Amino acid sequence: MTLSLYAVFLAIVIAFALVADWGAIKHNFFLTEGFTGNWRDMVFVGVKNTILYTIVAFVGGFVLAVILVLMKLAPIAPFRWLAIAYIELFRGLPALVVIIFMGLGVPIAFGWRPPGGTVGAGLIALMMVAGAYMAETLRAGIEAVPKGQNEAARSLGMNARWTMASIVMPQALRIVIPPLTNELVILLKDTSLLFVIGLAANEKELTTLARDFMSSGPSAGTATSLMFAALLYLAITLPLTRLVAWMESKQKRSR
Repeated sequence: MTLSLYAVFLAIVIAFALVADWGAIKHNFFLTEGFTGNWRDMVFVGVKNTILYTIVAFVGGFVLAVILVLMKLAPIAPFRWLAIAYIELFRGLPALVVIIFMGLGVPIAFGWRPPGGTVGAGLIALMMVAGAYMAETLRAGIEAVPKGQNEAARSLGMNARWTMASIVMPQALRIVIPPLTNELVILLKDTSLLFVIGLAANEKELTTLARDFMSSGPSAGTATSLMFAALLYLAITLPLTRLVAWMESKQKRSR
């Protein structure tokens, strides 16, 4: 069965190589001028802003997630209800809808613009969505910690807050590092959605810059800038995904 699948895949590759118009592919996706003429903006503006936005959204989302998971696990019922409602709401909404709402809907409806202007609004939206997903990841990690750890700490006279902060949460974080790293990769790709609310020239991330270079610059009229952006995304995300795989295999071996 495996050999058959390999044979089919090889046949498809050979057929594509024979019928493809390599000249057109090179002109539309790998135009040399598009790489040499755009690389400074793509790297020093696009990559820089993409990484910066990802880090800010991830840190903010993680802080929000810690607050939400503590509320969800709290003995006070209204706190639990509020956390559950928030998590279910923002896990059910597309990130694009939340970004448009924060970047365009809130300023129009309330006359209030979040700190940081358009970029700040988009990052707050990404934090709100990421916080809901990371809260569920943290909850799963906390529940995976053996209950005996909590009982042992309480038997030594530690109160619930100190037990959570010094015993349960550190162990939970070690468990959820791989899925949190996956969330980081997802956030990095979701920064491409910020283009919908409009960004200044020095605020643009990779996707927005690539789209602009499709209509102006040395690679105008081709998809070379999009290919360049795709390669840069892969240069960032592939090491992260391999890191996740390595951490997961290490956890399996330790268990």
